[in-house]
Amino acid sequence: MNPILLVASIGDKIDSAFAAFDLWVFHFFGSIQCGFLTIVAKLFTALGDEAFVIPMVIVGAVLCLFKKTRKYGATLVIAIIIGTLITNIAVKPMFMRIRPYNTLQGNAEYFAWYVGAGRLSESDFSFPSGHTTGAFEMATAMFLCFRKDKKKIAWLFPALAVGVMGSRVYLMVHYATDVIGGMLVGIFAGVMAYLIATLACKIKFIEKIDAEKLFKNGIKPRVASLLIVAVVLGVFAYSFVPSLTEGGDEAVRCAYVGEYDCQNEARVDDEDYPPIDGQNYCKIHWKQLTQQQTVGQSEGDSVIVVE
Repeated sequence: MNPILLVASIGDKIDSAFAAFDLWVFHFFGSIQCGFLTIVAKLFTALGDEAFVIPMVIVGAVLCLFKKTRKYGATLVIAIIIGTLITNIAVKPMFMRIRPYNTLQGNAEYFAWYVGAGRLSESDFSFPSGHTTGAFEMATAMFLCFRKDKKKIAWLFPALAVGVMGSRVYLMVHYATDVIGGMLVGIFAGVMAYLIATLACKIKFIEKIDAEKLFKNGIKPRVASLLIVAVVLGVFAYSFVPSLTEGGDEAVRCAYVGEYDCQNEARVDDEDYPPIDGQNYCKIHWKQLTQQQTVGQSEGDSVIVVE
């Protein structure tokens, strides 16, 4: 059997194996859908968006420069790296599960919920949920760090991650099984990051690094805490505000039309994904079409004309 066809079938098998469960969860969230909850869902989903997660790597890297916060920063950065490698680099391309708003276009009830939730869209595969992975990798990392220091705020992080998890299904852009997969990857990434960071922070030459020495009078803990909170809230606003106007009829959708009319977000004005024959495509179909063109050109080049 062609290995590409075998791999491509994994997402389909998940669809069929968990169809009843996934549809039941969609029905639950669809039944409680309203304008207020849609805004709340977008608020939570922003915590797992790459516009929030990626800047957190920078925040974590800065925290690594200070001895008092190094454990938090290192755990955060390593967790995000591990989670990203597993979800985006390894699992999504391997499972190749198509988004529910593409596979369930024939289900009128689901599609009505999808439209009601704002018709948000992504540009890649569905399993596991990248937003959920991002939320749980960060939440697990911070929970373990704060829990070790016996701070009650530790429980806030998993609560927020659960909110992100639910928001992805409420907005109808992920199956329930997608977010469960993302949760498991995120927890694994957070635990591994905590263990690695704990060991790394004990290395002697790393222990000696402390940017606080550059400040004549040191940094007051309360001032540092307020500054970190302000930065995180600023990054969150940068992620959340655009989500209020995303989706809907104004969104540029992928031009692919085949076994389904692709509702994925098209890559527009993106140098990595330029238009093909004047049409804009999502990441998935852009790669498929360029691969087909490459194969076609290779086959054409290999033709030998005999006179």
